[in-house]
Amino acid sequence: MTKSLADHFDSDDLKVGVIGLGYVGLPLSLQIARSGIEVLGFEIDSDKAVGINGGKSHVIDVTDRDLEEVLATCKFQATTELDRISECDAISICVPTPLSESHGPDISHILAASKVVARNLRKGQLVVLESTSYPGTTRELLLPSLEATGLEVGNDFFLCFSPERVDPGNR
Repeated sequence: MTKSLADHFDSDDLKVGVIGLGYVGLPLSLQIARSGIEVLGFEIDSDKAVGINGGKSHVIDVTDRDLEEVLATCKFQATTELDRISECDAISICVPTPLSESHGPDISHILAASKVVARNLRKGQLVVLESTSYPGTTRELLLPSLEATGLEVGNDFFLCFSPERVDPGNR
């Protein structure tokens, strides 16, 4: 499986899904699309998805012009249709992790995203958690949700943690 997965990630028909089109997910989506890879951006806020597809950015680090240029390549589309996650070869979870009232990370968005990914998980997919969280989140929370599907990490799908640290507006 590993060799065929690596071969597939070298192919031209790769599709990447990015869950959460905020200050991490939207710039990431545009960079991937600029490299020639097709990107589906998943956003639960339908107004944001419509705005993004219309070339209107809500993220300080992404100009409308940046967005329009990438949209013109037809390599990026925002959608609220979460079942389309199954179309993607790689899925990047970029949902917010605000501080809770007890000043720890609120991981409710990660848990919600993991349930959506689990419902749409298929063999051969790579799932990447990019939301900033505490050590162990991927193994302790995301992995059990995904393996509850009957698929096994390392054999049927792949999972990793790649936290993003960004400072919006600081170019």
